[in-house]
Formats: sequence, structure tokens, C-alpha cells
Amino acid sequence: NLGPPSPLADVKKVKSPMKDIRIAKLVINCCVGESGDQLTRAERVLTELSGQKPVFSKARLTVRTFSIRRNEKIACHVTVRGAKAEKILEKGLNVKEFELKSKNFSQTGNFGFGIDEHIDLGIKYDPSIGIFGMDFYIVLERPGFRVSRRKRFRSRIGVNHKITKEDSVEWFKTKFGGTVVDY
Repeated sequence: NLGPPSPLADVKKVKSPMKDIRIAKLVINCCVGESGDQLTRAERVLTELSGQKPVFSKARLTVRTFSIRRNEKIACHVTVRGAKAEKILEKGLNVKEFELKSKNFSQTGNFGFGIDEHIDLGIKYDPSIGIFGMDFYIVLERPGFRVSRRKRFRSRIGVNHKITKEDSVEWFKTKFGGTVVDY
């Protein structure tokens, strides 16, 4: 004898706010392949795009065919978060016409794509700077992902709370109304 049925049994399952997906960060990378004047011009492009000072990346090893030495600065990147990241991502996806390939999405639920010309993002062309291509990489997260990064009581993210490739593709389709080819 279990008694009368609970009134909560009829209520539809409400989607948990902890399952909402958001952009953790957007990393824009511009690899020039050489240090010097080209790299400083690429730095100016990223500064103009993001409003932040880019960080330089160094070569990991010497490649004689590309005339790159180890520890030589060859690229610059900038990390953007919050509403600004969403705005820049919208511009980048607009260049791609909101169409990405299935292989652009990783198994951990992040995704990335590249553009060939930075002037497509709405930056005015300057002959003294030239044209640069860049890579956009987007890291997604859910509320509660901080538990894996905090100093005190650090723990792992549960398997049901992790973001899968299917989750990120679905988020991309609903948030931006985009399409995923060969999926």
C-alpha cells in the first residue's frame, strides 16, 4: 500500500540550469611562421579585433626548411571571455556562413575553425598591415566546471555532466542557427 500518487508525478521534467552550456573562452591564434615585422603586424590585427594585448608563442623546435629556430617567436594569440567572446565568435561564424564540418568538433565538446582573411571580420583593410588568416578555438563549459580547477576541494567532473560532441553540435545549432555538414 503506497498511498495516493504524488502530485509531482504529473509535472514534466524541467531542464536543469546546471546543464546549460556556455562559452568558457575563445582563443584566437594567428601563426605567422616568422618573427619580426610580420609578427608585430599580426599583433596589431589581434589587438584591433579583441581590444586586448596578444601573447606571443615560441617555436618548439628548429625546422630548417621553414628557417625557424627553437624558441623564436612565430605566432601570437589572445584569449577572450564573456560577452566580447560571443560577439567576436558571431563575426567569425558569419564569415563561415554559420556552417561548420563535423570534424571541427572535438570529443570533449569544444570546436574550432579557421578564416583566411581578417578583413572579412569587419576590420578595415590597411595596406601597411596586409592580410592575415587566423584560427578560432572555442572552449565550452557548464556551470560547476570550476570544481576541476579550484584550489580547495578539487574534484572531477561527473561523466553525465561532461560536454560531448553531440551536446556541442546541438548547442551550436540552437544558439547560432548553424548547420553542421557531414554529420
